[in-house]
Amino acid sequence: MTKTAVALIGFIAWTLALLVLMETIRTCLVVTGKVPANGFTPDNRNLSPFMQRLARAHANCLEGLPIFGGLLIFAIIVGATAVMDGLALWLLGARFAQSTIHLLSTSVAAVSARFTALAVQMLIGIYWIVSLL
Repeated sequence: MTKTAVALIGFIAWTLALLVLMETIRTCLVVTGKVPANGFTPDNRNLSPFMQRLARAHANCLEGLPIFGGLLIFAIIVGATAVMDGLALWLLGARFAQSTIHLLSTSVAAVSARFTALAVQMLIGIYWIVSLL
């Protein structure tokens, strides 16, 4: 499996892992009677700050997946994974970092670090597009 393929499945798996975590916590809240089954909002605004950050981290993954996943899939389809392989795992690492920082804190330093992780992903994406053209 190429690094490009690993990054693609890793991105998808990470997005799914965040969803599973959120739904596991939501299930516990329902089972314990703390929140009714119909008491959730998409952004978890009526729940803890952590749950709000978790919803946003998951949404960030969903927002990035069509862009970065699309580039990875394109490279796999056209046989251009050599262009992507060098930075594919860096992209995945930056995505993990962005989400993890989002889950841990909203301090000024954390938000700056989270933006840096996003900027790394954007720069990699731009580089890939230019390289693929």
